[in-house]
Amino acid sequence: MSSPTPASAPSYAAVLRTPYASRTFGAALLGRLSYGTVSLSLMLAVNAATGSYAVAGAVMALFGATSVFLSPARAGLIDRYGPRRALPLMAGLYAALLAALSCATWRVGGSPFWLGALAAAAGACTPPLGPVMRTLWSDLVADRELLQRAYSLDGVAEELLFVSGPLLVGVVVAAASPAAGVAISAALVLTGTLALVASPAVRGARTARQDGAARELGGPADGAAGRRLLGVVPLRHAVVVTAAVGLCLGALDLLVVAFTEQRHQGAAVSWVLAALSAGSAVGGLAYGAVSWRTPNRVRLPLLAAGLGAAVAVAGLSPQVYVLVAAAAVAGVFVAPALTTAYLIADESVDAGARTRAGAWVNTAVNAGSSIGTAAVGLLVDRLSPALCFALAGAPALLCAAVVARGALARTPVKPGGAVSRP
Repeated sequence: MSSPTPASAPSYAAVLRTPYASRTFGAALLGRLSYGTVSLSLMLAVNAATGSYAVAGAVMALFGATSVFLSPARAGLIDRYGPRRALPLMAGLYAALLAALSCATWRVGGSPFWLGALAAAAGACTPPLGPVMRTLWSDLVADRELLQRAYSLDGVAEELLFVSGPLLVGVVVAAASPAAGVAISAALVLTGTLALVASPAVRGARTARQDGAARELGGPADGAAGRRLLGVVPLRHAVVVTAAVGLCLGALDLLVVAFTEQRHQGAAVSWVLAALSAGSAVGGLAYGAVSWRTPNRVRLPLLAAGLGAAVAVAGLSPQVYVLVAAAAVAGVFVAPALTTAYLIADESVDAGARTRAGAWVNTAVNAGSSIGTAAVGLLVDRLSPALCFALAGAPALLCAAVVARGALARTPVKPGGAVSRP
C-alpha cells in the first residue's frame, strides 16, 4: 500500500489520489467528528439533567481523564491486535456507553454518581481514530515529503472538526435536547469506525504480532512498554515539547476569556479562538507544502518557541482586535508543531509501535492542555493578564530551548555546515 515517489514536488491532491486514501481518510474524519461534538453535548446534557455546573465539570473531568491517560494503552491494543480486531470493539463499547449517557441525561434528575461512572467508562473506551489514521498514512504513503503533506492535511482537518463540531451541537440543541447531541456523537463514532475498518487500507494493515515488534516493545499488558517507548530520545523530546504546546494552548483558552471579560467584550471570545484556529489551518497547509531541509527534531523546538513567544507577546495587546491578530499569529505555529511531532513519532519507532507512539504525542498535548487550563485558573485572578500570558508561553520556550540543544547535538552536519536531510 505504498505510493511511488512522485517525479515532481508532491501536493495535497497527490495525497488524496493515493489508492484508498480518500475513502479511508473520509471514514476516519466522520468518526473523529464525534470528538468535536461529544464534549460540549455531554457537558450541556449533564448540566441540564442535574442543574449543577459542579457536577457537569466533575463528569467531564472523569471523561477527559480516562480518555487522555489511557490513550497509549488503547493504542497498544491496536498495535498488538490490529485495527480490524480492536477498533470495532472499542467503538461499540464507547457508542453504547454514550447512548446510556444520552438516556440518563434525557430527563431531569440523573444520579451524579451514575453519570460519573458512565462517563469514566466511556472515556476509557474512546477509540484512537487519530493515531490509527496517522499510522495508516505511514502505510499508504512511502515518500517522506508526501507523508508530511498527509500529516499536515490530517492536522488541519482535525482542527476544522473541532471548530465545526460545537456549531453542529448548537444546531442540535436549538432543535432538541442536549442529550440528542450525545446520541449523535455515539452514532458518528460507530459509523465512522465501521467504515474505516472496512477500507482495504485497514485490511492490509500489519499488527505488531505480524512484524515481531510486540515482543520487543511489549504488549498492552506489559507495564514497561510505555517506558521503553519513551526511552527513545526523539520520541521523548516530541512528547515533552507537545506537552508544553498543549499547556500553552490550554492556558490561552482561559486567558482569552479573562482578557475579553475584563474589557466587557465577552462575545469576542469566539473571534479570538476562531482566529487561532484559522491561523493553525493556514500554517498547517503552508508548512506541509514546503520541502524542508532541516530535520524534524530541529524544526519542532523552533516551532514550539514561535508559539510560546507569540502567546507571551499576545498579553501586551491593548485591545481585543489586536489580540485577535496575535492569536492568528500564534495559531500559525500550532498545526506545524503537532505535524512535526507526529512525524518524529512515526520515524522513531518500528512499524509495530507507530500507533502507540502517536498516541503518546496525542496524550501529551491533551494532558498539557488540561494542566494549562487548571494552572491559569489559579493564577488569573491573582496576577496581571500580561504576566499570565507570559507565564503561559514560558513552558513552550523553556522546553524548546532544552530540546533544541539536544537535537542540535545529535544532528549530523555536512561539510560546509549544511544540515543533512532527514
